[in-house]
Amino acid sequence: MAAVLNVAGRADVEHRRFLAIAAFTTAGVAMPLGYDHEATTRMLRARTGTSLVGMEDVEVVRQITAAFSAADERLGGGHGLTTVTAYLADTAAPMLRGRFPSEALRRAAFGAVAELAYLAGWKHHDLGQEGATQRYYQVGFKLACEADPHGHAAWMMRALAHQALSLKQPHHCVDLVEGALRTGLGHVDGQTEALLHITHARAYAATDENPSAARALLAAEDALLRDDGPQPSYSRVSGPAAGTVASHTARTLTDLADHIGTEQQHRDALTRWDPEKYKRVHALTYADLGDSLAAQARADEAVAAWTQALVLMAGMTSDRTRKAITSIRSTLAVYQRRRVPGAADLARRTREALA
Repeated sequence: MAAVLNVAGRADVEHRRFLAIAAFTTAGVAMPLGYDHEATTRMLRARTGTSLVGMEDVEVVRQITAAFSAADERLGGGHGLTTVTAYLADTAAPMLRGRFPSEALRRAAFGAVAELAYLAGWKHHDLGQEGATQRYYQVGFKLACEADPHGHAAWMMRALAHQALSLKQPHHCVDLVEGALRTGLGHVDGQTEALLHITHARAYAATDENPSAARALLAAEDALLRDDGPQPSYSRVSGPAAGTVASHTARTLTDLADHIGTEQQHRDALTRWDPEKYKRVHALTYADLGDSLAAQARADEAVAAWTQALVLMAGMTSDRTRKAITSIRSTLAVYQRRRVPGAADLARRTREALA
């Protein structure tokens, strides 16, 4: 399976359009539900190489992942993508074929490379290359099963569901997140559990199971109150759990057509994210906040929120930010005809940003 990761990574490096045009599939969302990780473990152990892997090797992978994750939040998924996939293919994945002095170190190594695979997938997601995202997430799930078949594996199941929900493809998502909860509950801290529950809520809302969505929202809030860390690095990558829960509560309430509640949750999310460290999160949240204000016929405030989003998006290589800018243009055209203050200027700036 490490060889599968190596091939995927090299294909992305040497044939940059290979994964960029790969197709997202709804069937791929459900892959973890039928996965036999014990059979893969036996195969991997039978193919162990001769090089000895030490903790220093694992720490370098973690440090590189942390550095590129931080840059990704400020500069977008396109920044450093080739470097990340090349390092994953050439250095991190081959490390997993080595010999490990202990089972704990073996698990740590697989966990570190799983987090790097997740980052590669997340960067592709930010560029709108969803087939590539799904393939990296699937590989990350398989690696996570070797590291921690409970918590880390559940997190990667959440990642696959999260991507599908972002694409408005909710097929299999409820089953997948329920599988993640079965896998992870009792093995993860409250912050991580809250992130599983909030994805469960989004999956229910996307399939019009509103009472179940409401129960999952409450479960996420309850889990956040538990002070039983430490929170593992694989789930810390998404930023402060309270901010993520607020942001995804807003998206859940959007599906439930609760625009006032959506606005409140977006405003709450903005207070929980460091605006410098999580610049892209702030940009996208302001864009979503503007949408919720527009849905309440509060045009002046919507224009102000969208303007702030546009300011924060400057210099980012991110398809998600471009889509957020594009999505407001039709509403801005209406606002211009109504002579809403600031609408004409914002429309001009959106044209320049998209040029």
